[in-house]
Amino acid sequence: MTITLKASLQGSSSRRYLELLQILVERNLKGRYRGSFLGVYWSLLNPLIMTGLYAAIFGTAFAQYYDNSTFNYILAAFTGLIVINFFSSSTSQALASVVGNGSLLNKVRLPITIFPVSMIVANIFQFLMGPLPLLAIFTLIISKNPLNVIALICPLIALSFVCTGVGFFVSALYVFFRDLPYFYELVCFVLWISSPVFYPAEIVPSSVKSFLLLNPLIPIIESIRQISLSGALPDVTLILHSFFNGFILLMLGWMCFRSWQKNFMDLL
Repeated sequence: MTITLKASLQGSSSRRYLELLQILVERNLKGRYRGSFLGVYWSLLNPLIMTGLYAAIFGTAFAQYYDNSTFNYILAAFTGLIVINFFSSSTSQALASVVGNGSLLNKVRLPITIFPVSMIVANIFQFLMGPLPLLAIFTLIISKNPLNVIALICPLIALSFVCTGVGFFVSALYVFFRDLPYFYELVCFVLWISSPVFYPAEIVPSSVKSFLLLNPLIPIIESIRQISLSGALPDVTLILHSFFNGFILLMLGWMCFRSWQKNFMDLL
């Protein structure tokens, strides 16, 4: 592995970065699913099972908020779950990426940002192979408009921005605070429970809704649902809101990572 990385350091910086990214993504995916029967499709099985569980427990009670249709509730729960699962898995893996490759960084001079980015890209590949095709099929069947299928790319790009920004931040913070994974589990749980995944947003008390605006995943979930389930043309306002949150978090995460990076090698 070290020899391969050294070889990839030859050539222009941008090409070198992309080659290194490819190597790390492949290593991540192969290591994650070595000996696995379903491989990347586990990322689809998990939300399907959870959606079935939510539908069995809450489907009848919450169907009234989805045009009295349990099927619509199932699709709404599925879209929320794939967003939450993508966020929690990609950022949690990015969190440990720098520290986990500390020994490698002490042997080979590498761009440190490549490690959290490679975790996000690996999860994007998972998403493209697993949940996205099923989501695209549902969107085409319900909306009957190929434009809506293409528009799904917009909130998903915003989701990638959010995850990359958070990944930069938590991976840098973990270098200094090794108790962070325990706290971050709680953060992911709070984001999950504060997102309208298995419950409709209408049941949230108005006194609490203002706090939910701090959750960057909500506009992404609502945008995907509007595109895939409403049958209407994509809501540009929701898409722009998603992009705004994603861009802000990406810039904040990047700036924190770059400003703290000079102290990494003393602690790895």
